[in-house]
Amino acid sequence: MTPVELVRDGAPSRDEIVVRRARLSDVDGIAALVQEWAAESLLLPRSAGEIVRAIDDFVVATDGRARVLACAALREYSPSLAELTSVAVSRAAHGRGLGRLVVCAVETLARMRGHDAMFAHTLQPAFFAALGYEPAERAWFPEKRARPHTLCVQRTLTADEQPFAAAA
Repeated sequence: MTPVELVRDGAPSRDEIVVRRARLSDVDGIAALVQEWAAESLLLPRSAGEIVRAIDDFVVATDGRARVLACAALREYSPSLAELTSVAVSRAAHGRGLGRLVVCAVETLARMRGHDAMFAHTLQPAFFAALGYEPAERAWFPEKRARPHTLCVQRTLTADEQPFAAAA
């Protein structure tokens, strides 16, 4: 068994990882994960209410017990551009490729919604570079100037990409 398996049919075993759109039952797990990193000023905080309102924009990676191990969200910035937000992986699950999987799942969601490109503000540019993101000018995103400690990265989405290809 590989460290990360995508389960598409049937119930997952205890060791399998499921990457899927978030559900209301995931809100507490997402909120706890985001808050863990927000407490260290590594992510912007999100309340449970904010997550509920944006639940259709979140994807999660869960274990066989349905515990949220990773999450990421899409935020529409313009009709062709989406922002990748709330990318978080539990400390216990680091190194298993779950960050890559949830980012790829959000990119798939963005393509389904007609977005041509994604951007993110990050403290981890090497992670995003490994996924094909390139540095972007902060001036392109004027309302993001309030985050001078982050780096802006962007990626053009292509229709022929296979879902989860970057995670393989």
